[in-house]
Amino acid sequence: MRRGLGCSLAAGAAALLLAGCRIAVPDRPVSTLEVPVAWRAPLQVGPNAAVEQGWWRAFGDPALDALVAQALARNGDLRTARSRLLEYQARIRVARAAQEPNLSVSVGPTRARSIGPLGTPVESTAITGNVQAAYEFDPWGRLEAATQAARFDLAAQQAAADAVALSVAANTASGYLNLRGLDAQLALARQTLASREQSLALARRQFEVGYSSRLELSQAEAEYRNTTAVVPQLERAITQQENALNLLAGANPGPVARGAELTALRPPGIAPGLPSELLRRRPDIAQAERTVAAADASLAAARDQMLPSLRLTASVGGYAHNLPDLLGAGTTLWSVGGSVLAPIFDAGRLRAQAEISASLRDRAVFAYESVVRNAFAETENGLSSVQRLREQLEQAEARRVATAEVLRIAHNRYRNGYSSYLEELDAQRNAFSAETSVLQLRASWLQAHVDLYRALGGGWNVAS
Repeated sequence: MRRGLGCSLAAGAAALLLAGCRIAVPDRPVSTLEVPVAWRAPLQVGPNAAVEQGWWRAFGDPALDALVAQALARNGDLRTARSRLLEYQARIRVARAAQEPNLSVSVGPTRARSIGPLGTPVESTAITGNVQAAYEFDPWGRLEAATQAARFDLAAQQAAADAVALSVAANTASGYLNLRGLDAQLALARQTLASREQSLALARRQFEVGYSSRLELSQAEAEYRNTTAVVPQLERAITQQENALNLLAGANPGPVARGAELTALRPPGIAPGLPSELLRRRPDIAQAERTVAAADASLAAARDQMLPSLRLTASVGGYAHNLPDLLGAGTTLWSVGGSVLAPIFDAGRLRAQAEISASLRDRAVFAYESVVRNAFAETENGLSSVQRLREQLEQAEARRVATAEVLRIAHNRYRNGYSSYLEELDAQRNAFSAETSVLQLRASWLQAHVDLYRALGGGWNVAS
């Protein structure tokens, strides 16, 4: 009875002694993150619609769908992010291998000459075969923590790949909408140029018959040349946007297939939900969260470096003077042993490594909070942009109607000799400016929906 009690006390003392070897590390820093209760902007910016993974299809343009699909399949950055997953899967296997037994085999033939007892040289041949096995016990969970850190690193890389995919899809959709906006502006510029050509011809006829001065003719020609210069400017912007889209889609620079017109594109309604839902939707938040988990697991492994490691080894082999004897009746050799390795003095190296891991863990926590705050800000900005741009677009369309009416009246007055060409010229400029503003605002409004989809995570399910 006393002997059993003594053994229990000894075991308890040993456990306390070993626990005292564990390196003390600071706790995780106190979080300063506060999740807002609701968005500042109205929750409902359109009809109630869930954010889905293929959110770009809601614009109803098959050409856009095909372009995004090509980008998701061939984009270089996305392919790199996906190939990186193979590396982190291999890292898990490397970490898990440390928890499994290690088995190795060796064969060593030797040929030697030595001096025998009678002083004569003696030559001998020996072949040694050996099979060794080793296994490290993990009573403190250090190896399991390292494996768990590798798993979280892989999960973080999976979320990172989803974040890249979301960015590629959003950039492609935004670029395509900008391209359709430029196409609409180019069509308007060419239509306006034809109208300016007619106005220039009218001004020239009236100058030739003496109904107007050279000043009015020069003003008409200047306005015609000004509109003519807009066309190559827009054509250059279209070429650059097409090349940018092809690069995103992993293709050579060239033309891009078009689908629906800008005025035919209808953005879907978005119901963003509560701010807390953003924490489960955005892949960059998932990546930051899993990076924190990986840092915690790495810190746990580093914390246990001071604890003893327990290793069991065994080997069995044979010794003979030739290979047939080794495989048959050779001399059998074997050994079994164990070792306990505990660091005594390392000049503070292990403690410093644990402090490094703790610093990395703290930085991962701070980075997570920054990512979340940035997500809240991007969503607020996206909601505000959709709402305010829609209001601007409504006013711009009303201005377009008004300037078109002004241009019609001014043109009739000038044609019938009731006003100077300067009045019509001013009306033309205002009408062209109003038409251009409507097209630019509509493209920006559509792109704001893409930005909001990006801010909401685009519906990417990082768990898949």
